[in-house]
Amino acid sequence: MTPQTPAPQRPAASSLPPRQAVRLSGPARALALQVAAEARSEWGYASDLIARTFRAHRELGSSERRRISETVYALIRADRRLGAIVDGLIARAVRRGDVVSPVARDELKLIVHELREGVPVEAVRADVKRLLRVDLELAGVTADDAGLEGTSGIPREAVRLSMPDWLTATLFAELGEAEATPLLGAMNQRAPLAIRVNTVRTTREALVARLAEEGVTAVPGRWSPSALVLETRVNAFGLSSFRDGEFEVMDEGSQLVAELVAPPPGGRIVDACAGAGGKTLALAAALGGKGRVLALDVDGKKLEELRRRARRAGLNDVAARAIAREGDPLPEEARAGSWDRVLVDAPCSGLGTLRRNPEARWRLSPAIVAEFPPRQVALLVTYAPLVAVGGRLIYATCTVLAEENERVIERFCSERSDFARVPVKEIWGKARAEELGLETGPAGDGYLRLLPHRHDTDGFFAAVLRRIR
Repeated sequence: MTPQTPAPQRPAASSLPPRQAVRLSGPARALALQVAAEARSEWGYASDLIARTFRAHRELGSSERRRISETVYALIRADRRLGAIVDGLIARAVRRGDVVSPVARDELKLIVHELREGVPVEAVRADVKRLLRVDLELAGVTADDAGLEGTSGIPREAVRLSMPDWLTATLFAELGEAEATPLLGAMNQRAPLAIRVNTVRTTREALVARLAEEGVTAVPGRWSPSALVLETRVNAFGLSSFRDGEFEVMDEGSQLVAELVAPPPGGRIVDACAGAGGKTLALAAALGGKGRVLALDVDGKKLEELRRRARRAGLNDVAARAIAREGDPLPEEARAGSWDRVLVDAPCSGLGTLRRNPEARWRLSPAIVAEFPPRQVALLVTYAPLVAVGGRLIYATCTVLAEENERVIERFCSERSDFARVPVKEIWGKARAEELGLETGPAGDGYLRLLPHRHDTDGFFAAVLRRIR
C-alpha cells in the first residue's frame, strides 16, 4: 500500500476531553476481571463472552454493563503493554523465589490501566500493597515509556502499541513506519457506532428526526450517503426505529464496499459469502425492489438471520441459499454468465476490525493468516463464471494485509485474462475517489482501501474486476 493523503475527520472519541476516571467496584469489578481472564484463556470473541455474562447477570444496570464492557475491551487492547508494566512492578517488589499468582497479576493489570486512565495513585496504593506485600512508588506507571525498558526497534513499538511483533513488523514493511504507526494506534480506539439508513422505509433526514424523538443524537456519516453515526451511547437494537426496519447497524466502510458494487437498475446480484447479510440488504435497498439479490453462504443459521432481517427491512427481492461447504456445486439458480454483479466478500483474518474485535490480534498468527489467501483465490475462481460478459466481480475483505488483498487479486488476474481491473474512479468519479484519498493514478491500481486512522472506518479492501469476454 502507498500512504494516502489524510482525509478530513469528524472528532474521534479519543480527541474529546477525558471523563473523570472512576474505579469499578464490587461485583462489577469482579465480573470485569472474570471476563478479561476468560478472554485471555483462548482469546475467544470478547463480545460473546460479555453477552453471555450479561445474560447471567440481568440485575446489572445499563451503566454498569457499559463500564464493564469498556474495561474488558481496554484490558484486551492493552494486554501486552499492561503486562510489561506489571512485570516491572513485580520485579521491583517480589523477592527471588516468590511467585505472584495469575489472579493477582490480572488485578494488577487492571490497576495499572486505571492509573493510566487518571485514577489517583492514592486510590490504588492499598490494593497494590495487598497484592505485592510492599508499598511501591507508582508514579512511573503512567510515564510514556512505562514498560518499554530494555526494548528497541520493532519489539519496542509492538509493546508500546500493544500489538504482536509479527503484525507490527508486517505493517511497517508494507506501509512504512510513518503510516503503520498511526494505523496501529487507531486500532486501539473505540469504533464509532454507525448505522445504514434503510432507504426503502425512510430517508436519512427523517430517521435523524425519529432518533431524536427516541433521545438519540445522530449525525451524517462522512463518506456514505446512507450512513449515520450515533453520538448517544445506546443499545441501537433496542430502539423502535430499528425494530421497524428503518436502519441496520453497519460500519460506514462496509457501506462503502456495498456501494462500490454499484448494481445497475433492475440488476441481478450475487452476494457469494453473505453471512448474516449486512451487504446483501444494502444491495437490495439500492435496487429499490427492482432487481434480484441471491445470497449464498455455508452457514445456514446466518442465512436464517438474513431472512429475518430482510423481512424487517421490507425487502422482498432477496433469496438466501445455503451451500454445504466451500467448493460444493452452486444452486441451480446461480447460473453461469447471467449475473450483473458478483460480490465475493471473502473470509479473511479480520485484522481491519481490531477496534471492534481487539482479541483477534492475540488469537491470530502468520500461520493462521497464511491459510486465507488460497481460500480467497479459490472463491474468486468458483464465482467468476457467474459474471455476465460486461458484468463485474467485486472482491472485498476486512483486513489490511497485502497478502490477503492485493496479492490475491494479482494472482487471480495473472491466471484469468478474461477479467480486467476497474479503478474506483471509474465507478465513483475522480473527485470522490480523491476525496477518499484512494490511489487513482495511471498505474491501474484504483483499489478501495479504507483505514481506521484515515477514514474512521474499519479497515477494508475492495477490488472491482470487469469480465471482458
